[in-house]
Amino acid sequence: MLAEITITNLAIIDEINLKFAPGFNVLTGETGAGKSIILDALGLLLGGRAQSELIRAGADETRVEGIFLLEPVAREMLANVLEENGIALEDDTLILARELHRAGRATGRVNGRAVTGAVLQQIGDRLVDIHGQSEHLSLLRPKEHIDLLDRYGNLWEQRAEVTKQIRQLRKVRQELRDLQKDARETARKIDRLQFVLQEINDAKLKVGEEEELKSERALLAHAETRATLADDAYHALYGGGDDEKGALDLLNQALQAVRGLQKYDPEIQATLEQAEGAGALMDDLARTLRGYRDSIEFNPKRLEQIEDRLDLVFRLKRKYGDTIEQVLEFGKTSQEELNSVTNAEERIKELKELEGNLVREAGALAEKLSHARYAASEKLSREIETELQDLGMQKAKFGVALNRIEDAHGLVVGDKRFSFESSGIDKVEFLVSPNPGEPLKPLAKIASGGETSRMMLALKAVLGAADRTPTLIFDEIDQGIGGRVGGVVGKKLWGLTCSQNGTGHNSHQVLCITHLPQIASYGDAHFHIRKAIIDDRTITQAEILQDEQRVQELAGMLGAVTDINRASAKEMLTEVEKDKRVARQT
Repeated sequence: MLAEITITNLAIIDEINLKFAPGFNVLTGETGAGKSIILDALGLLLGGRAQSELIRAGADETRVEGIFLLEPVAREMLANVLEENGIALEDDTLILARELHRAGRATGRVNGRAVTGAVLQQIGDRLVDIHGQSEHLSLLRPKEHIDLLDRYGNLWEQRAEVTKQIRQLRKVRQELRDLQKDARETARKIDRLQFVLQEINDAKLKVGEEEELKSERALLAHAETRATLADDAYHALYGGGDDEKGALDLLNQALQAVRGLQKYDPEIQATLEQAEGAGALMDDLARTLRGYRDSIEFNPKRLEQIEDRLDLVFRLKRKYGDTIEQVLEFGKTSQEELNSVTNAEERIKELKELEGNLVREAGALAEKLSHARYAASEKLSREIETELQDLGMQKAKFGVALNRIEDAHGLVVGDKRFSFESSGIDKVEFLVSPNPGEPLKPLAKIASGGETSRMMLALKAVLGAADRTPTLIFDEIDQGIGGRVGGVVGKKLWGLTCSQNGTGHNSHQVLCITHLPQIASYGDAHFHIRKAIIDDRTITQAEILQDEQRVQELAGMLGAVTDINRASAKEMLTEVEKDKRVARQT
């Protein structure tokens, strides 16, 4: 809902701030006080045409800022457009701002992020309907009529079944188109895939072999050095011949000396055992080194084979993946793609058969949905005509056009085929005839003014739960109606704010500019707009009326502030409160 709007330097408005209630807000005041200027400001805020003549004389720019509090339904409707434009929504508050400069430049912002007027309009279309300015009127957008009818008739689940079938049909047709592309392109694709698979399969790669090859290469490349070092170590232990003693010879000399000591000193037994153990360990070490030296392979041919294998692995990795695992996975994917391409003819045959089944199955579901829509449209027409009678339009007629377009590639219904969208085969548009003798015409083409506003009110009253636009604004709705019908209009406007939409919250916030006290008396919040002259400048002021102030305003709207009119105003407010109380209980 629109929680607050601040307007600066717009026409005769110097600066004004209005804080609106969640329910029914009424704005009253003398003609020319600036009520419609407030709507102009809101239109500008919601992406309307930026005209520099709106800027207050003597000012360089005008600014309008609106604060919207979003319920879950509104958040859902705005999610895509906010995401597409990189707009963050950290809580339930959305702040829109628009600045218009004397030079003609306009700047829009959403939660501080600069956006175009088009983006503001996209957001505004989802937040506000201004009845009297068709730019923001969702009911005047025929493409939305089918959604409203389906929500009204509780057909959304049935429609979802149709959408599911059509989504599947489109998927099948897309695959068919892909398979039926130019034959030469398919042949080139097969050649490429076969080459890839042959190259990968011929390599017979194994996971982990690259590391093993690198390790073996390192050993073979340093075979001579390893053998020399092992031989040096061995000779250091065993000696190089009769004249060259090794470490073992010296250790044996030491061992013999210790044994000699043991004859004279039995206490040295532990030292003797230590020396004997060291000799055994050193002898084992020498044997191990000799075995290692003798096992070293000098194999240049094997080294060359390893280098060639590693080069092959490198080339395959450069083309198909960073690791052997990725190369093998690429081969697996290529095989699947090749199977798909080489089996194209068989797959095309399967898809054509599947397509034929889907156009018939989806057609049957769409036809069933169409019948349900027709029944819902009949009921909708009757209810709206009843509402119009209550609003003083006794002769007005309402209808719903459900049209189909034949299409050779469409869904099969009976012996015909019809074009389709995800919603089915119907083109839905609301039609009206405000006056006797006039044919039904598209809702978007009806005359503007109070007649249009009442038509919209009737539609909103019936489609309240189906229409998810949070804030509704009615201007000129009281044109051409008297006090009796005015009371009915007021009650219906207030009723739009207390009808439940399934979320536990009021379905709509309503703002209404009116000159009828019968309508104004139903307001949950009553704003008085007036002109004042300060320092020889005309400005618009606004205040919210309470208790006695409101009685005074309603009395003035009845003709004059007299005791009789004041009493009538009080009685009117009392009766309205009774009506509201009864309505809430039911």
